[in-house]
Amino acid sequence: MKPIIDAHHHIWRQADLDWLRGEEQPRIFGPYRPIMRDYPLAEFIDDAAPLGITQSVYVQANWPNDRAFDEASWVQEEALGMIGGIVAFADFADPALAARLARLRGLPALRGIRQQLHWHATPLYRFAPRPDVSDDADWRRGFRLLGETGLIFELQVFADQADPAERLVQDFPDQPFVLEHAGMLQDRSASGWAAWRAFMRRLARHPNVTTKLSGLGTFLRAVHVEDWAPVVRETLDIFGPDRCMFGSNFPIEKLWTSYADLFAAFSACIAHLDEAERHAVLHNTAARVYRL
Repeated sequence: MKPIIDAHHHIWRQADLDWLRGEEQPRIFGPYRPIMRDYPLAEFIDDAAPLGITQSVYVQANWPNDRAFDEASWVQEEALGMIGGIVAFADFADPALAARLARLRGLPALRGIRQQLHWHATPLYRFAPRPDVSDDADWRRGFRLLGETGLIFELQVFADQADPAERLVQDFPDQPFVLEHAGMLQDRSASGWAAWRAFMRRLARHPNVTTKLSGLGTFLRAVHVEDWAPVVRETLDIFGPDRCMFGSNFPIEKLWTSYADLFAAFSACIAHLDEAERHAVLHNTAARVYRL
């Protein structure tokens, strides 16, 4: 079996996570008591390695914002060969951003930054305070600093945020972006599909954007090939295999599936691709984008 890269996973210590502290707080992925515990790298390896996963990219898991370096440095220490890249948190409106980025860049595995910008009319799905945070002058002043680092920006937005999202990727054409979770299709009505499809096509016009085929169970809270396959196939048609990569979003998806079942479903969704295209999605795109 050829090596496979998981381009989106988390490990964590329960005590360090803001979002695990209030059990009754609604979350986009539903009740989360089963994952209100430590999820160490050893368990992730047990989950993923038997399926041929040889390397992965860790994405920040919402530790308190002022502890972003603590989170990333802890992951760096835990890496043990499996974690080839780290995506850390930074707030681009933070006046101390330059110093925070400089400190983060001292970590050898650092590859990118995520600040979650997704906003939705439904409060349960809302994270950012407004849909157009990335249009703010102060935020953009900070974002320009990212271009000096060579780091990726992980873009997490809904289709309804297509206008500010496209403005951002168009105004920073030399900045590499990774669109998370295949554009976060939440509304599966005919109009919802049409809006998502148009959004994906708009972003795919910009060569500085790649995307992750991840988080596919978030709104369904289930793993069904018949539900996942249309999203995967359309994303592949729009972006092409060389701009798509597999991500597990584990252990969030552990709320409703096992890694083995998730990977089996994903494999079925890309079975129509030829060998070279499958290898791009499962390895080459992530290896290139994250310099693994």
